[in-house]
Amino acid sequence: MLAARLARDDATVLVDLDHGAGGIDLLLGLEDVPGVRWPDLAGARGDVPGDDLVAALPRWGRCAVLAAGRSAREQDPDVVTDVLRALGAVAGSVVADLGRGAAARVDPDVVVLVVPRDVRGVACGIAARDEWEARGREVVVVARGPAPGGMSAGELAQAMGVRVSASLPEVRGTAADVERVGLVVRRPLARVADRLLRHVGVTA
Repeated sequence: MLAARLARDDATVLVDLDHGAGGIDLLLGLEDVPGVRWPDLAGARGDVPGDDLVAALPRWGRCAVLAAGRSAREQDPDVVTDVLRALGAVAGSVVADLGRGAAARVDPDVVVLVVPRDVRGVACGIAARDEWEARGREVVVVARGPAPGGMSAGELAQAMGVRVSASLPEVRGTAADVERVGLVVRRPLARVADRLLRHVGVTA
């Protein structure tokens, strides 16, 4: 959703680094749209032509999308580094969906942690926050619902020792959208994305 909002006014690429999650093109309804995916870039090393790469990617509205493959095989870290460098040189914004093993290969300006409102989510959130802050990165926390045990966004913030920048509600119809046509820009989700962009100094 952040990528969709940014793409209204700026050249934006959504990059899927969560290998093993099936590919973000499935979430967006782009699985049958031709274009380059990560497995096609196995030999992309050195001076990767960013403009040509962006032109070869499938698009979700105005946003270019670089999706992972269907297997859990991760890309060569050097390939990831060179591809991200190429995309960053030609795109106004690059939004990356990180998998657990991707953190060591990227150097984002801002990290958005989406933390479930439960004890395990808080524990994982604290570990991730500490890792990114140790690397000097700005960390923004979003509380995700629903909360099976009733944990509020305020309680999550207190447990993590952070300020929660936004709460992500469970939006009725989203799961059905994804199954039938792909993710739809519904207003509650768009409002959360816009709030986050304002938080980091981007006008949405």
